[in-house]
Amino acid sequence: MDAIRFHVEEIRFAERNVALRLPFRFGAATVTACPQVYVKARIRLPDGRTAEGCAAEMMVPKWFDKNPALTNEQNFEQLRFALRDAREAYTGEADAQTAWTHFASNYATLQARAKAQGLQPLVASYGPALIDRALLDALCLHSGVSFAAAMSSNLCGIDIAGSGLADDLAGFDMAAFLARQAPRNQIAARHTVGLADAIDDAEPQPDAPADGMPTTLAAAVRRYGLTHFKLKLCGETAQDIDRLQRIARVIDGPAQLVTLDGNEQYADADAFGAFLDRMLSTPALQQLVHKTVFVEQPIRRDAALQRDVSALGARIPLLIDESDATLDAFVQGRALGYTGVSSKSCKGFYKSVVNAARCAHWNAASDKPRYFLSGEDLTMQAGIGVQQDLALVAWLGLSHVERNGHHYVNGLAAAPEAEQQALLKLHPGLYELSDGAVRLAIRDGQLDLSSLGTVPGFSTGKPGAGISWDAMRSVY
Repeated sequence: MDAIRFHVEEIRFAERNVALRLPFRFGAATVTACPQVYVKARIRLPDGRTAEGCAAEMMVPKWFDKNPALTNEQNFEQLRFALRDAREAYTGEADAQTAWTHFASNYATLQARAKAQGLQPLVASYGPALIDRALLDALCLHSGVSFAAAMSSNLCGIDIAGSGLADDLAGFDMAAFLARQAPRNQIAARHTVGLADAIDDAEPQPDAPADGMPTTLAAAVRRYGLTHFKLKLCGETAQDIDRLQRIARVIDGPAQLVTLDGNEQYADADAFGAFLDRMLSTPALQQLVHKTVFVEQPIRRDAALQRDVSALGARIPLLIDESDATLDAFVQGRALGYTGVSSKSCKGFYKSVVNAARCAHWNAASDKPRYFLSGEDLTMQAGIGVQQDLALVAWLGLSHVERNGHHYVNGLAAAPEAEQQALLKLHPGLYELSDGAVRLAIRDGQLDLSSLGTVPGFSTGKPGAGISWDAMRSVY
């Protein structure tokens, strides 16, 4: 399938407020509500025909920029700047380009403009991350193909050579790598245990919602049959060890796989090393330690890539997440002893593809494959956002992905009934109607992805994806 060149005619944004049924605490931040932004893009093809595509993403505060001096509203405005700036760049292109070159030709400029505004590189990535997904959705719908078929045939025209974005992959056969990918039909939902979460049923919960949904980790394990878990750390060794022991008493039996997430809470490698010593030597944590496959971003981003962590990485694999702020970050991290990197739709799906290619390239040159990509995204909610992220990780072949929206948000309760039913009809295996709302269907700890590999578009099925656009606010 030849890559198609097109102009970007129009990009529009709308927002919908999402209230959390349970507070979500990660690091020093606690989120109880935030906007979800929806993007609609119209492209014009060489023959004059047009196509529309869309994408969606939560605007989670205190992750892209964790400066405590900023209010949540200031964090939201940072992300809106990134969206507006990317829209100006993409719609301002004079020549028709492939989906990849729309991204590649604007990458450095958008990063530089954000830096000039004092914004973090992660913020700069947010705008193109959503727009790139909407553009690919339009292209897939125009061509009548699914996301998986489009990616494996390189419909978006990914061409590393000469782009200057990943020179370390010079000579790598990207086309062959893309063609080898085959979408999975199911994936394990890795359940996030936030720092404010109740662990067992005996824990007092005076403010717990009476909505029929689980409010404790123990209840979630029973309802969803969970086997994969992601445990948040607070950066205080004694508190983290105590909480992990409480969690272990609940999940030691059902857990098949565990990951830990530091969310930048340890000041440096020495502080994290002290925690690791305690964790590895605590008798009550030995089953949990045995099942823990990596630790995600334990060290704050301004220190994480400043010194070698190979000694720590030899004890337990380390993954970069917030430090994966630019396209070359994983290369830097590898040189310092990190072996993993997150796939996160809010950082851009092209970055996930490039980093997955790096893992394949580096592992092929080694007798002991050790580099890996992992699906990590707390921002994904039922609807377009979760569908597109699941389509990506399924196509990349990942066997598990962080999915916590089903626990912290009441499914699609914020959306009109017609929208909920449209999504349920399109993806009957992925969603279910329960406790008054359409929500992700997690059965025996697994998500059914079979429909994502076949519907046209970037998992949308049709232009507009059945979204009630008129029920949202258009503010920029």
